[in-house]
Formats: sequence, C-alpha cells, structure tokens
Amino acid sequence: MNENSVSPGKWLIIVNPNAGIGKGAKDWAKINRLLLDEGFDFEARFTEHRDHANHLVSESIGKGYRDIIVVGGDGTLNESMNGIFNQDTVPPHEISLGMIPLGTGNDWCRMFGIPFDYQGAIGILKKKKTFLQDVGKISYFKKEIRFTRYFLNIAGMGYDALVAKKTNIMKDQHKGGPFTYIYFVFASLFQYKFIEAGIDVDDKQVFKGEMFSMNVGICKFNGGGMMQVPFAVPDDGLFDITLIKKASKFIVIRHARKLYDGTIVNLPVVETYRAKTVRIRSVGKIYLEADGESLGHTPLLFEILPRSLKVIVGI
Repeated sequence: MNENSVSPGKWLIIVNPNAGIGKGAKDWAKINRLLLDEGFDFEARFTEHRDHANHLVSESIGKGYRDIIVVGGDGTLNESMNGIFNQDTVPPHEISLGMIPLGTGNDWCRMFGIPFDYQGAIGILKKKKTFLQDVGKISYFKKEIRFTRYFLNIAGMGYDALVAKKTNIMKDQHKGGPFTYIYFVFASLFQYKFIEAGIDVDDKQVFKGEMFSMNVGICKFNGGGMMQVPFAVPDDGLFDITLIKKASKFIVIRHARKLYDGTIVNLPVVETYRAKTVRIRSVGKIYLEADGESLGHTPLLFEILPRSLKVIVGI
C-alpha cells in the first residue's frame, strides 16, 4: 500500500483490548457502533503486546494516515505518540492524536477536558478542536544500553517509579482497578530504600543528596487524579519539576491527601523547579516511569520539545 492509498479524512483507531482491565475487548463493539453512528470513516487496529501501538502508528503513518484515535489508557496513548515521533514520513505536528479513554487512570484526559463516557469523547473527536502541546524526550539506560522515549504527560522517578512498576505488574496479570495505584502508594512504603542523586536543571546543579521521589511534568495529573506538578502548563516550553527529598515515610502517609489537591508542593521536604532540561545521576540505580509505563534507570536526561504534538481536546 502506498502513501496515497488512504482516503482523506479516514481515521486510524488503535484499540487496546486489555485496557481498563479488559474493557477494551468488552466495550469495543459499543464504541465501534457509536463511531459509525457519528459518521466516522476508520480502520481499527488492535494491539497484541506491550509497545505494539508504537509500531502500528509508525507503520500506518507511512501508509497515509494523519488522524489517529487511541481507544485505551495512558500507556496506549504514550505508545501511540511514540509511534508519531519515531516515524520520518511527515513532521509529528502534522498528525492529529485523539483519545477515547477506558484506562484505569485517564490522567491526560483530565488535563484536556476529555469526557470519560464514550459518547462524550466521540463528540469531542468529531469537533476536532486541536492544541499543540509540549513533548518530553528522555534518555535513559536499561541493562547498560541507552534508550530514548517520548512522553506527553508526567514522568516519575524513585518511589513514583516503584509504585508504577507494581501497578503495571497487576495490570499485566489482568488484575487491579482504579484504586490499585493508591493502594501501592501505601503498601510499598516500607520496602523502599532512599538513593543519593545529583540533579541539574538547565545545567545548574540544584540538589545533591538522598531523594524519595521526583516528577517531571508537562501536564498536571497522574496516578488517577493526583496533582504532583500542580502548576504545569502544557505549552509553555518548560518542564514542571517536583522533588520530594528524603522524608519520613510517616510524613508521606500523613500528607497523602495533598497529592490530590496539589498542596504537596508546600511541604518543607518538597522543592519545585521549572526548566527546559533535567539531568539526574545517582550512586545506585534510580528507576523511571513515563506516562505510567515502566522504563529503565539513571543516568537520565530530559529535554523539552515545545508545541510539537497536535492533540484533539475538549477545552
């Protein structure tokens, strides 16, 4: 199939049948019917394994698709946007990316006013109001090999990455639900070990010492509605960074509700920054997650790509 074989206006739909603990497979027939009722012309492709959406999107752009809908959760959205940035057929900003959420967190949708009900989300897609948002590019290591990954919401390190890893293990076993992440926020506290880190923002060292957790954000929400980077602006060309230094684990328990209203940044053990680049080094390995996807470990380099992804939004 050549690049001109896809009819103009035809959508590519990436469906994750495992999203939402099996909701993708269970609800696709209903979503398919709603899309047809609204006059969408589309081809649906189903993911079969982790990172499959990345390859499906990259391949499909080469065939001529320019409008993409993700039917899944934040992880499927992350994989799909990586497919946009990993292809070289057209510049990434020429591709429109939208979402029908059915994951357990749906945090990117919270930022951009995407309804969680299928009819409402499809209504947003039909209007096709777009927004150019920033994208983060991460360099990290895994088994001493350097990798690159893009993200569109929030990346987490340290304790945040441990919680994400445990949550993902449950998802891979088709277990858990909306409260799995918050369960592991508490359940993992007493097995976590502090690691010494050196952190540079825009090539200036701002921290050296033991850290508990850290978030580098483009948007505000993660973990099913938490606001660990409450001041993030998705098109300002800057990362918002929240660092939780070494803290008593009882402080974390006591102030957990502040993760949800953004006031966690007011605690004395928390520091915030804004920057275009972030570097993290460590004595031991500090692990990383991005948009909820468990990746690798330090050393890490974050770079911002301003207004480089065109997304379909509801606000």
